[in-house]
Amino acid sequence: MKKSIVYGLVALVVAAIAYFTLKSDASSSKVDIYADVKKSNFVVAVNATGELKAKKSIKIQGPQGMRSAGIYNTTIKDLIPEGTVVKKGEYVASLDKTELATKITGVQTEIEKELTKLEQIKIDTAIQMKGIRDDMANMLFSMAQERLEIERNKYEPKMVIEQSELKLRNSERSMDQLRGKTELMVIQSDAKVREIQANLKQLDSKLKQMTDVASSFMIRAPEDGMLIYERSWNGKKGPGSQISAWDPTVAELPDLTKMTSVAYINEIDISKIKKGQKVNIKVDAFPEIDFDGQIISVANIGQELRGQEAKVFEIVISINQVDDVLRPSMTTTNEIEIYQYEEVVNIPLEAFYSDSIDYVFVKNKGKVVRQQIVSGASNENNIIVVEGLDVADKVLLTPPESEDKVPYNYLTKEIVDQGTKKLEQWKDAKSTFDKTNEEFVKGEEDQNKNMGGGDKIIMF
Repeated sequence: MKKSIVYGLVALVVAAIAYFTLKSDASSSKVDIYADVKKSNFVVAVNATGELKAKKSIKIQGPQGMRSAGIYNTTIKDLIPEGTVVKKGEYVASLDKTELATKITGVQTEIEKELTKLEQIKIDTAIQMKGIRDDMANMLFSMAQERLEIERNKYEPKMVIEQSELKLRNSERSMDQLRGKTELMVIQSDAKVREIQANLKQLDSKLKQMTDVASSFMIRAPEDGMLIYERSWNGKKGPGSQISAWDPTVAELPDLTKMTSVAYINEIDISKIKKGQKVNIKVDAFPEIDFDGQIISVANIGQELRGQEAKVFEIVISINQVDDVLRPSMTTTNEIEIYQYEEVVNIPLEAFYSDSIDYVFVKNKGKVVRQQIVSGASNENNIIVVEGLDVADKVLLTPPESEDKVPYNYLTKEIVDQGTKKLEQWKDAKSTFDKTNEEFVKGEEDQNKNMGGGDKIIMF
């Protein structure tokens, strides 16, 4: 019984080893996958995600006198919902007046202090002038007595007469000093009053400026339109957001009849992008609708965006159609047509290899060889083959077994030169195509300038 169990276990182990060995051998045999060489129109395109924006818009801005009033930042206290259709003059937003109210109270306090100082100067001057006038009246009385004394002593000895006259001259000199003191006191008092009046005038002007700014903290629509929240580097400006004296924009009223898609191109692809290139646009919210567009602006300097490792370049795409479904901030998918090649040989990118030369794996007379090719432009899926392949050929999508032993089938120098010449001709044709598109866009821009068109209308 025990022997039969042992024999059964041994047989089971042998069967398992045989199964996995056979399975390994079967899986090691590689199946070659081929693809047809095609000849067709070939479109080179770059895809980019964008966002809809109005080509022209009216900026709704806060008070322009914030800096002069000493207010450099303030908070949007209230703002009507985004997408609200407003009429000219209707309420849009209100700003927080707390800081401005504190400053207004401070200026009013300063005005009251200056008025108090002015009143005090007038009182002090009146008291001092009264004292001097009393001294002058007493001096006049003394001088009258001294004159009588001189008259009474005119028959007295000369020394007595001179003493009386000397006393009178001393009184007259004191009288002159009192008159001079009066004049100086008037001048001093006038100077102090003028200084306070100047301060009051400056404070009054400051107060008026602040009250004018305070009245503009209630913001109304400058024109009819649909209100869109202003975007800043840290998101949309809404209730609770800050606006600065240097950029007091609160919201926008976009012109929905002229829309653009603003997209960002990776620095790897930016060399392919030119003004005037045609764009097929899809709005993510309405994928069943296609829109035609054209690139009207390409940034010269790259920038870093959140979530992007490489630098990107901003492009602006003008949308040719007008449609009520288009709204600012909608996400778009933009297919930029770089160039279209007519009836060219092309293969899948998976079949293309490049080392010191460009080549593909192709079956030639029953054997697989590395066929040298002259390659051209590529898109996301395929690449153009200028020389080296015919439509009847089939290329391998994966390297064959014993790849290192596969021989090369080189092109002749004449054929390579012929392919290079064709590439140069295509390059010249594409350059002419790009130049024509760019001149067309430039002509439209000049026409818009002559008609008074601009990127944005700023309303204060």
